[in-house]
Amino acid sequence: MNRTAIACVLAAAVGGAACAGVKTPQLRNAPPPPGVSMWVEPADIASRDLFYGPWGAEHAPDPDGVYELIELKHSGVNLGMTVKDDQGREWSVKQPFPGNLDSEAPVEVVISRLLSGVGYRQPPVYYLPSFKLKDDFGTRTETGGRFRLKHDSLKELSAWKWEDNPFVGTKEYQGLVVLLTLFNSTDLKNSNNSLYEHRDGDLVEHWYLTRDIGSALGDTNRIAPRKNHVDTFERTPFIVGLDNGWVNFAYTGWYQNLLSGRISPEDVAWACRLLGRLSDRQLADAFRAAG
Repeated sequence: MNRTAIACVLAAAVGGAACAGVKTPQLRNAPPPPGVSMWVEPADIASRDLFYGPWGAEHAPDPDGVYELIELKHSGVNLGMTVKDDQGREWSVKQPFPGNLDSEAPVEVVISRLLSGVGYRQPPVYYLPSFKLKDDFGTRTETGGRFRLKHDSLKELSAWKWEDNPFVGTKEYQGLVVLLTLFNSTDLKNSNNSLYEHRDGDLVEHWYLTRDIGSALGDTNRIAPRKNHVDTFERTPFIVGLDNGWVNFAYTGWYQNLLSGRISPEDVAWACRLLGRLSDRQLADAFRAAG
């Protein structure tokens, strides 16, 4: 039985749990204001393209194109750079370390596809195994990675906090925490969350999304967690039981305050049912999209 199926069985078995509050994050904010979203009900989930994702093939990077170096990455633990393609589009590229050890780039694309497939807001991200880079020293082939497009319709405004946002306590917030825990996401810090302004003609929306999600599909150890490591992921439990009616996860990372005494069996069941609506073909496409 796969990990998602186990989660659903456990959630169903303990489906009558009661609710209680915690101090941080707060239990629930006021309802989100109009024009603000984290998740949208995926009425068309069966037909969603998890290979190219919600932004489609038309926004994908050209695997045969030449990319001009704009700037090397100066922060974070992953290698990367900002480049511009021959259409003038700007891309943020996340690359693996030499040797491709625990590469986050493909994981980020997989998780992004799965989240967007079930209705969560995501930016345009794609994966290239390699690409041609032009800089002051000429043109050469570079190790590829995650390509995130800087799109004209999206303006990044700020980071948002897990403990203080319009969605705390909602089904989409609780479900997002469950799904990230299911994927063994370890780096759940606030700076990995982005608030975007999205413009579509005269329509202006604000999107709350979790973006840098490559630290996953491994284990959740606090020190040097494995990422992009199938054997480790399969050996790591998901749910270990109940504690006063709340789901007790096997998660051992730094962000226990998002899980401890906060997630009900109903939250787990809702998220798992949502993920379970994706077909085997769609799941395979999400992984193909990441090489």
